[in-house]
Amino acid sequence: MLIILDRDGVINEYDGNYICSADEWIPIPGSIEAIARLSNAGHCIAIATNQSGIARGYYDIDELDAMHHKLEQLVEAQGGCIEFIAYCPHHPDEHCNCRKPRTGLLDQIRDHFHLDSLQGAMMVGDSRKDLEAGYTTGCRPVLVRTGNGLDTERHLDARPIPDAEVAIYDNLSKFTDALLSAEGW
Repeated sequence: MLIILDRDGVINEYDGNYICSADEWIPIPGSIEAIARLSNAGHCIAIATNQSGIARGYYDIDELDAMHHKLEQLVEAQGGCIEFIAYCPHHPDEHCNCRKPRTGLLDQIRDHFHLDSLQGAMMVGDSRKDLEAGYTTGCRPVLVRTGNGLDTERHLDARPIPDAEVAIYDNLSKFTDALLSAEGW
């Protein structure tokens, strides 16, 4: 199964401030191991992340690449693999198609894997934007309470995502435990 993860607040610590360097990029405890466990269980892992800090001039593509290299190395050290990372470098005022909640990042992931659709995939995020992008493209939306997740959960309503359609977990590790347990791992 394809599992698409948001980055900030799902995989790494996020307090609302921009993460501008690999040194500032700190994984949430258990998240790296969770990704590796999902990968080792046969799931394909992709990341879809808004990174407007590039357009704002807080960091550049090279620094973003360094953050993602750090992420990939940590996952590989645990025996896992991230198959693809899609990111939006645009400012929100640019109204691009790739900035979540629009679906461009998920469309890139679908195209990368040569899929007809994302039906059956899961989108794990901590914000309404993540859930909407996933739901719109046919993914099963999953909310984690890390990052912005608690605030998102408090404001979750039935539009445009029916509450019953959103699975909620404390963090990526708890989501992984539940998914792999249901699959018999």
